[in-house]
Amino acid sequence: MKGFGFLLTVALTLLGFCHVFVAAVERNDEERRTYIVHMATSQMPESFQERAHWYDSSLKSVSESAEMLYKYSKVIHGFSTRLTAEEARSLQGRPGILSILEEVRYELHTTRTPEFLGLDKSPDLFPELESASEVIIGLLDTGIWPESKSFDDTGLGPIPSSWKGECETGTNFTSSSCNRKLIGARFFSKGYEATLGPIDESKESKSPRDDDGHGTHTATTAAGSVVEGASLFGLAEGTARGMAARARIAAYKVCWMGGCFDSDILAALDKAVEDNVNILSLSLSVQMSDYYRNSVAMGAFGAMEKGILVSCSAGNSGPIPYSVSNVAPWITTVGAGTLDRDFPAFVSLGNGHNYSGVSLYRGDPLPGTLLPFVYAGNASNAPNGNLCMTNTLIPEKVAGKIVMCDRGVNPRVQKGSVVKAAGGIGMVLANTGTNGEDLVADAYLLPATAVGKKSGDAIKSYLFSNPDPTVTILFEGTKVGIQPSPVVAAFSSRGPNSITPDILKPDLIAPGVNILAGWSGAVGPTGLPTDKRHVDFNIISGTSMSCPHISGLAGLLKAAHPDWSPAAIRSALMTTAYTNYKNGQKIQDAATRKPSTPFDHGAGHVDPVSALNPGLIYDLTVDDYLNFLCAINYTAPQISILAKRNFTCDADKKYSVADLNYPSFAVPLQTPLGGGGDGASTVVKHTRTLTNVGSPSTYKVSKFSESESVKISVEPGSLSFSELNEKKSFTVTFTATTMPSNTNIFGRIEWSDGKHVVGSPIAVSWT
Repeated sequence: MKGFGFLLTVALTLLGFCHVFVAAVERNDEERRTYIVHMATSQMPESFQERAHWYDSSLKSVSESAEMLYKYSKVIHGFSTRLTAEEARSLQGRPGILSILEEVRYELHTTRTPEFLGLDKSPDLFPELESASEVIIGLLDTGIWPESKSFDDTGLGPIPSSWKGECETGTNFTSSSCNRKLIGARFFSKGYEATLGPIDESKESKSPRDDDGHGTHTATTAAGSVVEGASLFGLAEGTARGMAARARIAAYKVCWMGGCFDSDILAALDKAVEDNVNILSLSLSVQMSDYYRNSVAMGAFGAMEKGILVSCSAGNSGPIPYSVSNVAPWITTVGAGTLDRDFPAFVSLGNGHNYSGVSLYRGDPLPGTLLPFVYAGNASNAPNGNLCMTNTLIPEKVAGKIVMCDRGVNPRVQKGSVVKAAGGIGMVLANTGTNGEDLVADAYLLPATAVGKKSGDAIKSYLFSNPDPTVTILFEGTKVGIQPSPVVAAFSSRGPNSITPDILKPDLIAPGVNILAGWSGAVGPTGLPTDKRHVDFNIISGTSMSCPHISGLAGLLKAAHPDWSPAAIRSALMTTAYTNYKNGQKIQDAATRKPSTPFDHGAGHVDPVSALNPGLIYDLTVDDYLNFLCAINYTAPQISILAKRNFTCDADKKYSVADLNYPSFAVPLQTPLGGGGDGASTVVKHTRTLTNVGSPSTYKVSKFSESESVKISVEPGSLSFSELNEKKSFTVTFTATTMPSNTNIFGRIEWSDGKHVVGSPIAVSWT
């Protein structure tokens, strides 16, 4: 969905699987389409000295005229090309071809944050000198607006010697657009143009320049420089800074007006690895598909092999269960929570009742009197008139009035422009059951506010019962200290994990609602063509915003612990995350206003100060992930696509997903228990290994299950560490004796030495 906030919800359905060519061959066989060809380099004939020559020869064997778009060498082995369906079928039969996947189009899904996360209280804890400035964070997005104040390089030393990238030139972008902060910028458009034709450079820049705003927002959230006096129209005013304010930024533009294509995304990932970035941030929400058919999962595996942490958004399809995406265990999957800051705008009715809402509107005020009020559904002849879709409102019925619209289908800010175009002078936007009480503030083009479902229902009751309803909207500016906070955003995608239920996703949550960060000068804050306003900073929401928070914080941990693996960094962030407020109550879910669960918040809300010194970590190696692929019964060719080398599972070895050293526990159970019958039970064992990254100490375990239906035991009950990097293993046994009234049971395991608390969420589910 696209609207204010440009909530990047990228719907992907990757077609094709190993050794089976899956494509829409029933379509015109003569029509060329883009395919990604995965090659088994171990099968390259000895007559070829270089892989590139073998790729060229393989392609020419089926087509003399086929265009090769990219050759891939880092995150996958192979190439992308344009073929007819018949040519693709012929190529599939060639030696060394692992799979051919038809390309998929992807569509697009701070001032308070450092204080909210506690970074301002402990500035000396984090490495803000040379080590932090050596970290390079790469972002795959809509590009970059280099003139943003957040890319000021004052005080930064020379570009790290490890950097191998460059600043590519193009439309409205030169090599001087980069500096010691924005050290690299590239763009990838061959896949896009192969399908949709040449980029119209009168409408968007064929260069790394960001004409959308989203890429600049994510980059400055992750690693923007300190900017004093930042705000959006005076809202959220303060000093803006990214999570890793001294880290370097490398921008990889892969998204265009017509969407993002995975041939371009893979090329960007390939180049980012070659460029030597340390962290990769992808605010792209991916629909579920097997890991060997998912370009982001494949690319992330290749990056992980090189020691690069990959952070991805969980998606904006909540609160629907099984909606979480980017679920590969080598990806850090980030959901969204709220800050303790809000932008209240009250609906004041003619009957004297007031209802709270939120808004970023800062234009001309409404008259100081009550105004006529109308429900959009009663001012339209369209069946969906209540949604304020384009050209559905009758001007004679809305002119001079405030209009109430229902949320859904079209972007929120577009509804306001529809009201304005029809002659309305204001809007009240009401949530439906899908969004509940979850509110997202928008920079509307007319006086407007958004209210939750309960308030919306009450306002409608007044509208429908009063023959002459009146209303006004009272804008209150910026308020901080809002409680409870954080709350899991209703739009944040939820578990369980539909690909591998044994891996709990999302991993954790971070701020993702009403986030202030840098913006593009080419587009207004709403992104609407009619919005001619220009801002240096914008406030938007989505898991696209929470993802770069984690990317930046991962950069801080990488600076403090250069030898930590991506899994170690993720473990530190997860095991120190919190699930309760200071008053002891559990973090709430905005969709229900009830306590959230590990399927909503993963390990909990990030706590970067604690993550810096986690005490113990759950580490993982490349071989651990390969064993995981064996455990989920991937074939050798399927594993080869990810591993880029021959890897055969040992037929004599028993592989188990429960043995993957993950910092959380997901336990899917089949019903009936133990095959049925009285006294039947199901027993599941998980093994884990903890690595000491602190002082010598003894940790004791505590465990909790919210239901007696599942008993949890841990052996041994204590672990003593006498030296740094010492490893100790333990086993967790889950015993389910009865089927509970709820199909999901949640719990927690914590190891503590009195100074550190190493926590892991538990989710037991019945299918």
